[in-house]
Amino acid sequence: MSLKILDTCVNCDVCEPVCPNKAISLGEEYYVIEPALCTECIGHYDQPQCVEVCPVECIIVDPERPESHEQLELKYHHLMAAKDDA
Repeated sequence: MSLKILDTCVNCDVCEPVCPNKAISLGEEYYVIEPALCTECIGHYDQPQCVEVCPVECIIVDPERPESHEQLELKYHHLMAAKDDA
């Protein structure tokens, strides 16, 4: 599942630099996660790094975007292949 940043985000800027897939960016009001780029850090780390560093615990699994571990792993492989082609 892709992760989601809630509107309780305080824009502390700690999540964006730790995202290995560059899925996090500053939205109009608070940080947002691009679901197509979020693998919950599968392929990079054991735990989602944004969740690990978030001081207000406002990053959750997005219930509207269910993905299995296998789907997230496949997404990771596609992202890495696209990165290598670029």
